[in-house]
Order: sequence, then C-alpha cells, then structure tokens
Amino acid sequence: MNVNQHTPMASPYGQPQPGYNHPGYAPLDAGYPVPYAPYNGPALAYQPGAQPQGPARGPPTSGAPPVTAPQQYNQYSHSQGDMPNGPPPMTQAPNRTPVSQPYSQGALNMTGSQPNYPQHHGPQPTMHQVTNQMTGMQINSGPPTPAGPGYVPPHSSQLPISTAYSAAPSPAYTQAPPPASSAPTQPPTPRGPATSQQYYGGPMPPSQQPFNSSVPPASQQPFTSSAQPPPSSQQNFPPSSFSGPVPPPSQGPAPPGSPPQQSFPPTQPPFSSAPPPSSQPAFISGPPPPGQGSYQPRAPPPSSQPGHFPPPGPPPTSAPPGQYPGPMPPQQQPPPSQPSPYHSGPSPPRAQMPPTSMAQSNHLPPGPQGQTCPPGPLQQPPSQPGMQGGYPPQQNGAFGQVRGPQPGYAGPYPGQPNYGPPPPAPAPAPAPAAQKRLDPDSIPSPIQVIEDDRAKSTEPFTTGVRGQAPPLVTTNFQVKDQGNASPRFIRCTAYNMPCTADMAKQSQVPLAAVIKPLATLPPDETPPYLVDHGEGGPIRCNRCKAYMCPYMQFIEGGRRFQCGFCSCVTEVPQHYFQHLDHTGKRVDCYDRPELSLGSYEFLATVDYCKNNKLPQPPAYIFLIDVSYNAVKSGMVNIVCQELKTLLDYLPRENPETDSVVRVGFVTYNKVLHFYNVKASLAQPQMLVVSDVSDMFVPLLDGFLVNVNESRLVIESLLDQIPEMFADTRETETVFGPVIQAGLEALKAADCAGKLFVFHTSLPIAEAPGKLKNREDKKLIGTDKEKSLFQPQAGFYNTLAKECVAQGCCVDLFLFPNQFVDVATLAVVPVSTGGSVYKYTYFQAPSDQERFLNDLRRDVQKLVGFDAVMRVRTSTGIRATDFYGSFFMSNTTDVELAGLDCDKAVTVEFKHDDKLSEETGALMQCAVLYTSCSGQRRLRVHNMAVNCCSQLADLYRNCETDTIINFFSKYAFRGVLTNQTKAVRDTLINQCAQILACYRKNCASPSSAGQLILPECMKLLPVYLNCVLKSDVLLPGADVSLDDRAYLRQLISGMDVSETHVFFYPRLLPLIKLESESLPMAVRDSEERLSKGGVYILETGLHLFLWVGASVQQEVLLNIFGTPSFSQIDPSMVNLPELDNPFSQRLREIIESFRAQRPRYMKLMVVKQEDKAELIFRHFLVEDKSASGGASYVDFLCHMHKEIRQLLS
Repeated sequence: MNVNQHTPMASPYGQPQPGYNHPGYAPLDAGYPVPYAPYNGPALAYQPGAQPQGPARGPPTSGAPPVTAPQQYNQYSHSQGDMPNGPPPMTQAPNRTPVSQPYSQGALNMTGSQPNYPQHHGPQPTMHQVTNQMTGMQINSGPPTPAGPGYVPPHSSQLPISTAYSAAPSPAYTQAPPPASSAPTQPPTPRGPATSQQYYGGPMPPSQQPFNSSVPPASQQPFTSSAQPPPSSQQNFPPSSFSGPVPPPSQGPAPPGSPPQQSFPPTQPPFSSAPPPSSQPAFISGPPPPGQGSYQPRAPPPSSQPGHFPPPGPPPTSAPPGQYPGPMPPQQQPPPSQPSPYHSGPSPPRAQMPPTSMAQSNHLPPGPQGQTCPPGPLQQPPSQPGMQGGYPPQQNGAFGQVRGPQPGYAGPYPGQPNYGPPPPAPAPAPAPAAQKRLDPDSIPSPIQVIEDDRAKSTEPFTTGVRGQAPPLVTTNFQVKDQGNASPRFIRCTAYNMPCTADMAKQSQVPLAAVIKPLATLPPDETPPYLVDHGEGGPIRCNRCKAYMCPYMQFIEGGRRFQCGFCSCVTEVPQHYFQHLDHTGKRVDCYDRPELSLGSYEFLATVDYCKNNKLPQPPAYIFLIDVSYNAVKSGMVNIVCQELKTLLDYLPRENPETDSVVRVGFVTYNKVLHFYNVKASLAQPQMLVVSDVSDMFVPLLDGFLVNVNESRLVIESLLDQIPEMFADTRETETVFGPVIQAGLEALKAADCAGKLFVFHTSLPIAEAPGKLKNREDKKLIGTDKEKSLFQPQAGFYNTLAKECVAQGCCVDLFLFPNQFVDVATLAVVPVSTGGSVYKYTYFQAPSDQERFLNDLRRDVQKLVGFDAVMRVRTSTGIRATDFYGSFFMSNTTDVELAGLDCDKAVTVEFKHDDKLSEETGALMQCAVLYTSCSGQRRLRVHNMAVNCCSQLADLYRNCETDTIINFFSKYAFRGVLTNQTKAVRDTLINQCAQILACYRKNCASPSSAGQLILPECMKLLPVYLNCVLKSDVLLPGADVSLDDRAYLRQLISGMDVSETHVFFYPRLLPLIKLESESLPMAVRDSEERLSKGGVYILETGLHLFLWVGASVQQEVLLNIFGTPSFSQIDPSMVNLPELDNPFSQRLREIIESFRAQRPRYMKLMVVKQEDKAELIFRHFLVEDKSASGGASYVDFLCHMHKEIRQLLS
C-alpha cells in the first residue's frame, strides 16, 4: 500500500459539499450514539481505549498515488521496479491493495511446521503448545506470493515449497539468539504463549503456559540441536484459530543498528532443518510463493490456490517434511544475486509470481510493506551450515525481500477444517535444533519502521492533498501549509474515515484527532497569520457558525458562500466581497490566509469577550509553601533566588517590549502571608490571614504589580523570605485556601492569570480541602483500586469550576517526601489546563537543575488564558468525547483557564449519518483565547480527510502513533471507573478486533497460523503492549499511588510525539559519534545491549546513560575522564565537560534531546549490574517487565491467539 496513496487531487475545498445539512457540532449525547457502540469491542464494560503509538503509518488514500504524489509516504520508493508491494498496476485498479498486506511482509505464520499427519484429529492444542507454536513464529518479510501477499499455501504436512522459512536458516536469527531477556515484557495472557508468568492477571493455568518451563523460550537459548521436536501438542495452532494479521516481518531483521550479536553455533542453523515445532508459528510476511519453499505440500493444494507452484525439484523423499537434513537442494538456493531474505532491497520483480494472482490487487501488499528489513548487516546473513549459500528466492508477501524456506511454517491441509483439534503427535523428528521461540528479529521492528519513514520523507510535507497521512512524529520534516492544518497542530488516527457507522463499528479503529492548538513551530515554518476583519469580526456561516476557511464555496459571483460543514448559504458582507475568477475561486484567494491556509488567527471583537468588555492583561501569582519540609529541603531558597532573574522573562508577544504581566507573592504554611510590594514602599509589607476557612485578600493596591516598577521592593522581599522562615518549626500545611487566595486576587483585579504553587506535603491542617492519607497498597488489583484515582473530596472539583470561570490557571510544583495525594491535589491544575510537576525526595544538589529548568520554561512559555475550544465537523460525524486537561460544562465546549503550547486535546468522533467519498469529512477546531499581551484572539485549524467505503482503504491510511495516543488516554480515563484488569482486557480486545477485521476482510486467504497485520498498523501490538505494561495499568511493587496518579494526568495532555517516546523510549548506541547525524536507534530490549557499549535512553521524562561493564578505556576517558569502569560516579547528573570531540558531541545530543521535550530530563548514569539498572530495565519495553507485563514476542503470540478466537 502506498502510503501515500493518492488522494484525489481535486482541490479539497472547491465544490460545495453536498449533503451536509445540519450544524456539524450537534451536541453530543453523553453516551455513544446507538449506531456506534463504544469502540472497545466486545468488552463493553470499559470504554476508554488505550493509545497506540508508533510509527507505523499507512498510505493515505485509497488510490494508488500518482507518481507525482508526494512519495515520501511510500514506504519504499518506486524505484524498485515492480514491487509487489507497490500500488497495483493501473490495469488492476479494481482490486485494491489489500490494506493489510498480510504482512505479507510478514504474515506471521504462526503455524509451525506441520507433522505429516493431518491436523484434524486430536485434542485441541494446549495453551502451551500454542505458545510454543507461536514461538516458532517468524515474521518474515518477503515478496508477495503469487497468490498475493498474505496468502499462505495450504497446510500440508510438508512445508510448502513456498514456506517462508524453511530449511534455510533465516538470517534473522543469525542476528543473535535473543537473550532470554529480550522477551520479557508482559507475559501474555494465558492465551498467548507466555512463560509461566501471570499474564494480565493471575498466574496462568499450567496448560497455558506458553513455554513450558522445561523449554526456555527461544529467546533464551540459541536453538540447539538437542532440542527435540515438539510434541504434537505443540502443533501449530489449528489454522483457523489464529487468524490475525501478522506483523509484517517487515521489521523483521534487527535493525542494522543492532548488528548480529552472536550467531548461532554453526552446528545449528537458525532454522534447524527440522521442522520447527508447529507450535511456533512462523511469521511470514506473506505467503511464500509456493514455488519456492522447500517442500512440496503433501496434499496437493487445490488448484485454485495460487499459492503453490510445484516444487522445482522433488524434495528429497527421505527427509521428513520440513527438514532438509543436509544442504538445501540446489533448487532452493537463490541465485547468488538474490538478496537475502532480509535484504532490504527491492523486491524481486513481479514476474516471478503468477500474474493473475498479482492482479488481484487486493492481494497486493501495500506498498510500504516492501522491504522492511534494515539494510546493513542484516543484508546477507551468512548462510547457515545446513544450507548452501543463499536462500531460495521466496516471494513472500509484501516485503520485498526474498526469503528462505522456513521450517516454522506449513501450509494448511487442503480441505482441512480451520480450527480442528491438532493431529496426533507425530513421531519425533530427527530434527536438529527446533526453535522454541519467535525470533525477535523476525517480527515487526519499530526502529525499522521509523528508519524507513525517515528515508522516504525527504521533501517538505505539503498539506494540500486531502487525506494524506503525514510523516511519523519521529521523522524530522518541514511542513508547507496549503489548506489543511499542519500535523504539528492536528494528527488523526485515520486519514480515510469509514463512510458509515457500521463500517466504523466493524473495524473498531478509533476515529480521533489529537489537537495541539498552540503548538510551537520550528524556525523554518511560518506561525499562523493574524487576520483582522474589523469591527464586524470574523466571517462565519449563519447556521453552524463555522469560521471562514478554504472549504467555503463562493457562489453567485462571490455575493454568497455555501458552508462546507452544513451547506447553508450565507451572504458575504459588503466589505468582504470579491469577484471570482474563471474557476470559481475568489481573485484574492491567495492573499487571504483564511481562504488558502489550514491554520490562521482572527482578531476577536468585543462580542467574543467576557461580559462584552476587552480583557485586562493577565497576572502571575507565586504561592510558596514555607513549612519546615520546604525550608529544610532548600526549595524556598532556590525559588526565591530564581524568581529574581526569572521575572525578567515573563511571556510577551514581542521580544522587544516589556511584558505586561503583573505579579504577586504569597507564602503559606497553616496560615497565609500576603505581601504588599508597591513601588512606593521602601520595604515590602506582610499581611497575615489566619482565618483560612473564609479566605479573602487583605489588600488590593500593591499586591499585583508591574515588575519593572517594583523591582527593588520585590528583590528585597525575595531576599527576606528564606531568612524569615529559616527557623520555622511549622510542619502542617493547607492547600485549598491557597488556591482560593490566588483566585480571589484575580477576581479583585478583574483579570485572568496563572497561579504557581510550590507545595511539599499532604494538607492535613484544619482548613477547607483538608485531606487524609489514604494510600493503601492492599487495594491495588481490587475493585476498590479505582477509588484511589478519584479525588478524596468534592471541594476541589467545585474550586476548579470557579477557577475556570475566572480564567485562573494553576501550575503545581510538588516536592513530596511521602504520600501527598496527587489524585486530589491535581484536580485543580488538570481542570484549569495547568501542569503538575513532581520532584519526589527533592535534594537541591541533584534536583535543582531539573526543577529550575522546568520552572523557567513554565513561566516563559506562551500561554492563552480564558480559552474556549470548539470542534465543528461536516455533516455525518461529530465530536463526542474529549481527553486532556480542561473543564467541560456542556457537551461541546472545552474550557481552559489556561492553554499553553505543550497541551494537546484528543477528540473522538462518531458517525451520526453517512459520509460520502466525494466530499470527505471536514473538521474545524476554533480556540478563542486571551493572549499574554491581553488581546482576544481566535485560532482556527482546519482539516479535511477522505472517506472510504472499503475497509481496505481505511486500513491503508491509519496512523498507529495517534491510535496509541488515543488508546492510552481512553484507558487512563477508564481506570477512574473500572478495575485496571478490565481496562487492559478492553484494550486487548479492541486491538484484536481491529486486526481480526483486517484479516477477515482485507487480507488474502491464508493459513490461520499466519498472523497478518496491516502495513500501517504492524506496530500496533508492540506499542499497545507498552501501554498495557505502563505503571498506570500494571504497576510494579515499587510504584507509588502518587506516581500513578501523576503519570495518569500527565499523559492526558500529551501530544503524539510525547506519548510515542514515553511508551516506546528511544535507545541509541554511542560508540561512534563522528557525524552530525544521530546513531541509529536499537530496539528496547536487553538483548540489544552489548557489554562493550554505552547507550543513551530517552523517555521524554527520563534520560539514562547505560555503561557496559567492558567498555574500552578510551571511551570511558572520552566521556567521564576516567579509564576505569569502577571509578565512574553513578550519582553524577551532568557529564564532565571534556575537551574531546566525543564528549562534546555526546553533550550536544543530550541537550538536543532536552530541547525537544516540554519537561527537563535529568540524566542518570547507570552502570551495568548496578542497582540502578532495575530502573533502567523498566524502560526496555520489548522485554518482560518486573510487574508481570509480557514481552513483545509473547504479547504478539497472545494477540495472534485472540485474533484466531475472534475469527473462529
């Protein structure tokens, strides 16, 4: 599928949009409209969804992109000749590329090799077998088979010739036998192969333990020849049972970044010649072309199945199926010129496949699936001993690589029931080594997808083509606004919306947009223009009130315009009239931002202001806890010293002018101290309010002042505060009255503003909002756990509502040494659009830098006050649900006392009517806010996406990272009302439904043992697993309730790039840093770390520098200035500034990482085998987690099983 699949070029906005007839913003009914039940799939009990995140992105529209279309989106450029993965030749137009190419790239062939007997008789496989089976999966990518990608030849007891991997060792394995650790992340649920760990929940019944204990998961041991063939029980899943798309192997091999770490001992070819236990499904990316496998199917496949060619030569009869005892027969070896299976080069020409099958473009793999393997070391894996050099040319599916036959996968028996009980146990095969586990290099790799996207996104991304998916958030690209909002402002989960609610419900793909209205743009992009329409204000549709935008169609010579959202016709005001040209466009179209751009701002008139009067400039009030803990930790002193200089950096529109923001100061413990810092005073005056039950502001004049006028008095105050409270013995604090005080001060000044509260402990003093310690580890995992995420007292909800009404935003800086009840204290910051920062066990020497950087950024960043956001849509869909930090008093208006450049709001859409493919779907996000200079403005972002009536088109144009953002917010909101286990199950269920729908409706028919994943969603399982294992949903024993509540509110306001790196951290090897470019990342698994290496890991909140135990002295000298590993100080928070290129480049990389994130990441140096390594390992998300989360491999097997169950 071509990612860029071309959208119709016609101007998205030209013609009137027929069919809209009522305001797009119909009120939502609180629930889901009937036709569209909650997106969570069968498990209705819990509705929020987890957010996926990940780079995979599908091509945009359904058509094949014209060559001219921006190809960046095409995962593999056209240069490859006829790629099986590319768009189907025009002649084949009717069938479209299946969206999912079965993975062809990697259809996971989950069925391992089959014994020679029919599958149907026998007991159902036990879980364990299944697991084992899955373990054998390999995801391979390979060129599509004739049958079309995804088509897998029927099972036969012998591996079909086309089997994807067969005797040929798969190079993937050469990479390195995955160490056991690699798999660890979350154990799969009982349904998947997992180790005996508990999968989501309690320990699995023995039958389900995926890998029996006796057999370590492959990841843990190289395959050795001693392994015996699996008992029959491990046979592949009966085919039908697993029917989900497999992740494409496209990511198959390990990214080049991780060169093979060790190859298997020669004696054991990675894929042994013995048939792998069936239990291990192979991931095939696509069905291997039949002719290429090593074995002939035992039963001839029905002729109708294009999947098989007769083997070029008879397989040796003596060999048991699936295995070639010796070198591969020549016919299987690809000519030397053939790329190795993992070769990332262009796929072999189509000629090899039977043309007709190719023509079914339905079966074509989507373009991008083409070559997924990373170039580089993987390209030509050494041939394993069992085979003669080279692998037989295998066209397996969408991935362009040629692949060797794979033992792990056998075709279904013709005529065999898809899900029957497994066949009787086969006699043990002589096989040499059997694989026990899926090779991590053969399943979709996030790194490969990210690298492929970077490689193809070389041109600027122009937003003029409707429904074109943008480059991934991990790619650096420039945006040119040509009528749709930049992806920096809006990203959608699907750029092809289903035309009907039924289709949306069937696919279960969430329809949502992540909107970051005030996002900061890079220096090479123009910020939105400010348009002033004079006293009349912005031009709007009379009926739905949508603002003038490129989707409005001018008619009657320009005297009237038809709304693109509701089709209502409105008169054009006299002053706005302009003639039309011969195409029906206004002559001044390109001179007016609102007619030609996707994002712009209008200057609002008095009608858009509160109480119909222009706003006052905002005020900032600093409220500092001066109790014993705050003074002792050094926090009070640090804040006062910093404010002296920070007040010169208050936000302003124009860097040349002074900020108009006024400031005020309050300190508090059990009582509140207000300060008069009027410019005319020689010394500041303190006024104490001890009646905290009825808060008032004791002074008006002199509390909020201009910094420049009162500078001397303010500096004197900031010097005196630490001295005044240096010997305090007061340990109790209040919290509710502190926010009330700030709110009352803003009310008295009749302005909006922000409160900066610096607080240390649970507010237990007698006062409104008093809290008690309710942390109870015994509730975790029980039905009462959800109460821990809800606020203790209703007081703060009421207070939050009052703050929002006044435009009072609260930013909270917490410095706790014990439980402070973040779930309750964060209610006001979250509801007002503010932020919470938490510095547990704050110690000045190590935490001061992080705190001060966060404070500086928080005070300086541009922010809008008293904001209201509304999302309007064209007829057919409407915004029904909103996720983020805000308050809603009705169903349509998102109210934000403050909205800064880092906050994102995720909006979910549901159908309320049919959509049409011609007009597409439109959305307009309008945000009314007061700028920091006191100007009332309207920022407008417009977005048009395509609509499709074929599921294949939907699956071709989704963005996994955005889906994950939505799912995580949906899930994290779900924990307020459901048990975490129910929330996890709902996410797994919805993900399985998405993939099963794809498998059933878009992938070519193939063995149930194959896991087939849509190209643009092949990373959905790995990213979803990261969400499921997060501390919020599956906490480890050491994760406090406050930490979970903190992360929950933090993620609710994150944009797609932040959730991506948070759930799947970036791990870079630092051995060679010569060039300007960053080293290529490696996958988040312990098996990718080498003892002789140094790695940096970034999560957006943390930054780790991991140092292997056997790093060369020269590298240690370059980084730390010491030649000895034992002399490295693990407590350092900054690297020494050494005068060598390596040290300079490493420090530049760290600074650049910090600059990209809204929060300052403190550096933590982790020495291999040190106790801090436990914290570091928590972020190696492809491995099993200490809290019981499954590894990626196990979870993929589990998803496969879930999909098979849905399909059966």
